Amino acid sequence: MTKEQCLRAIEESGVVAVIRANSADELMQITTALNKGGVKALEITMTSPGALETIRAAVNELGDQAIIGVGSVLDAETARMAILAGAQFVVSPVFKPEIVEMCRRYSKACIPGAFTPTEILAAWEAGADVVKIFPATKLGPGYIKDLKGPLPQIKVTPTGGVNLENTPDFIRAGAAFVGVGGALVDKKLVANQDWDGLAALAQKFVAAAQSARQ
Repeated sequence: MTKEQCLRAIEESGVVAVIRANSADELMQITTALNKGGVKALEITMTSPGALETIRAAVNELGDQAIIGVGSVLDAETARMAILAGAQFVVSPVFKPEIVEMCRRYSKACIPGAFTPTEILAAWEAGADVVKIFPATKLGPGYIKDLKGPLPQIKVTPTGGVNLENTPDFIRAGAAFVGVGGALVDKKLVANQDWDGLAALAQKFVAAAQSARQ
């Protein structure tokens, strides 16, 4: 899958699952369940144990059914390791030019984090494919709408504070897609190993995003 195809598929789905877990086995179970529920883009964070091994395993097991990415990347070296393990997109909570450069070297989608209009524009001009608005918890959909006024050319995605109720609002405000962590990777469902329940929740998020776009 090319970078362009990867980004198009993520936008069509409307949701990126931000996955944190306590073990590599749990990571894999969560990843599989969310993909079963229709979430195409699965961001396995480097803050989880065995992240690189899980990326490699998920790519092998899910193949073209999913787009496996890496999150919480803080340096170019980590980005490279994840890309070599099979990650199709790289997400960071911050903007570092060297991470963007590494992604461009390997033709992988790069989604760095930024907060202010100045940071967002700097990340975009450096070559970001989409800019992650982080943390979006207190800003809400209104911030996305305000940004898109003077900066309509920049693709943005909110992460932090995104839930089932405000997902449609973020999409309607102009977000290319949303990044969802705890509201999607529900701790209670994971603790109970209710993978069918997790898949059902994933379906609701995808439906919410897609209906808002229509």
